[in-house]
This record gives sequence, structure tokens and C-alpha cells, in this order.
Amino acid sequence: MTDDLTAEAAAHPTPVRLRDALGSLPAYAPGKPATAREGLVTYKASSNENPFPPLPSVLDVVRDAAGGINRYPDMAVTALTEAIAARLGVPAARISTGPGSVGVLDQLVRATCDDGDEVLFAWRSFEAYPILTTLAGATPVMVPLAPGERHDLDAMADAVTERTRLVLVCTPNNPTGTTVGADELEAFLARVPRDVLVVIDEAYLEFVDAPDAPDAMAVHEAHPNVVVLRTFSKAYGLAGLRVGYAVAHEPVAQALRKSALPFGVNSLAQVAALASLDAADELDVRVKELVAERERVVAALREQGWDVPQQQANFVWFPLGDDTPAFAAACDEAGLTVRPYATDGVRVTIAEPEANDRLLEVAGRWRAAHPA
Repeated sequence: MTDDLTAEAAAHPTPVRLRDALGSLPAYAPGKPATAREGLVTYKASSNENPFPPLPSVLDVVRDAAGGINRYPDMAVTALTEAIAARLGVPAARISTGPGSVGVLDQLVRATCDDGDEVLFAWRSFEAYPILTTLAGATPVMVPLAPGERHDLDAMADAVTERTRLVLVCTPNNPTGTTVGADELEAFLARVPRDVLVVIDEAYLEFVDAPDAPDAMAVHEAHPNVVVLRTFSKAYGLAGLRVGYAVAHEPVAQALRKSALPFGVNSLAQVAALASLDAADELDVRVKELVAERERVVAALREQGWDVPQQQANFVWFPLGDDTPAFAAACDEAGLTVRPYATDGVRVTIAEPEANDRLLEVAGRWRAAHPA
């Protein structure tokens, strides 16, 4: 559909003057839905969605709140903000919400960058990073990942210049699933100027069990230039409602609220997120099941001969290089839609056990036909 719209726009140029930056803007590629295959149950593993349906308690509050959608939501997101602050043990003034963590990140870029300023991040990482940076008139600076598909924090520190305003550290990294270590993060922060904002993007925090993973909230407390970014889309299963938040020291949090889209977090998202916090124990059970499935899949893939990097999110990464399109096509033919990234690799979400079994079948056949 995106390609069709692009072709349509090219066929009908407009005299309206649009921003030059749009010409070089990469398009965000959402995960494609599962392709229908006759006689075959198909699965979507191309978007990092929680395969579990919403908890009944969460659905109940959403149904009740739906009767009031003729009214504007609470623009300050007061109840949810206070609940997040209480859970994290920080003042409510440090919390800024938005339509998904990517919406809050957009606010961060616009609050920190003028034309020509730089936003620094690893690559490959979350593909919204260069899009939001370019739209803000800033320059994306992409630092290649180190061996093992991990952030090269030394190289990132070397890349900081006097124009750097924002550094993004995605841990676990999307799409490679790797985390940064606590010690290396502290060493990195010691090299970053205090007037450069460092964002620890923890969209997949709840799936992390690495013993050396950083305590981002402790890092935030120790560094006035550190922001922690989180979301209710992944572990909490509210991807369709779009609500995320930043934990930032008060001057930065205030700037985020100033740059926020008015009424950006809708009323249903607010009550659903609040109910999800109340149901944290139930959701934790689901997260543990997904982590166990991830470990099962990773172990099976390694037994097949795959060199799978450390995986700490709700997906697995195949660093396939030029074989990326062919592997994605093989998965699609078998009724499993996955997410290819050009010629870098394929990301596959940990989904229903049946979908994960389908992945192992395809991966096993592929490895047998393409020995490492």
C-alpha cells in the first residue's frame, strides 16, 4: 500500500511547496499482515506485538470509558502520570506522556534540536530514529553496530560533536535484540558532555533478564542529562491504543510537555494503561511465558546451527545479510510473515507457540539448505 501511494504521488505532482527534507526521508515500514495461504493457518510475526489478548479487567475499563469519548481526554494525563510516578518512586513532575514512546521521542527531538543539530544513534536500530530526526530538521548520525549486533558505545562517544544534541541508546535494541551493559553505559556517559541529552529507550524492558543490564532509573537519578523512555505497547499489550512516557529531570520534562501534541493520549489509552498498572502481576505472568518461548526458540535455532546474537526482547534476529529477502520470502511461503530489513537481517516476533514452531521448521529447512 505504501509503495502504491508513493507511485500515485509521483504521478500527480503538486505546485504546493513542500519541505526539501521529505525527498530524502526514509519511509517507516510497518510489519505486514499475514498472507492468506489456502489450507494453511498463517501467522503475523512481523510486528512486535503481544500475542495475548487484553486482560479482561483492562477490557472492562475500556468499555466503560468508551461511553465518554464525546469528551476530550485529560490533557495532563493526571491519574496515569501520578500512578507511573508512584510506581517508579519519582516526582510526578518528571513524567511526560505521549502517544506511544515514539510520540514522546518525537517531542524529545523537537525540544532539543534546531536545524543542523545532530541526533546520534546506533545503526541498525529503531527505524523511526532517522525519520523523526530528519523531520525536525536535524541530522541523523548513525554509528554502525559492533560485532554481536551490539551498540558500539566507544564509537558512539567518539562521534559526539559540538552539534550533538541528543543521543539515543536503544536497549534492548530493535531489531537486533541485544542490550548494553551497566558498566559500559556508565563509561559512555562519563564521556558524553553534560549538555547533551542521552535517551535510554527501554521499549522492551520487561523482557530483559540479562544480569549485566543497567538499572535505567538509577542511571537517570545519577545523571541530569539522562531520560528513560518506556511504553505500554509491548509487554502491556496496548499497541493499538498508543501510550508511552518519558522519565526526565524536571526542566526536560517541562520542555516535553510544552512540545506535546494537545490531547495526544486519548481517554481510552489513559484508563487502559492505568488498569494495566493495577494488573501488573497478571501481565508479569504473560511476560514470563513469552521470555520462556524466546529462550526455547533461541536454543532450538542454535541447535540448528544458527549464530543467534544475545536476545533480550520479544523477538529474535537473524543477521542474514544478502539472504534477507530470500529468507523472508521462505517464511511468507510457509504462512509466517516476518520483518526483513533490506540486506541486514530478519526480525521475527515471539508469537503464539504454533507460530514459533512454524519459524523453527522454516529455519531448520533453510539452515540445512544453506550450511553456515
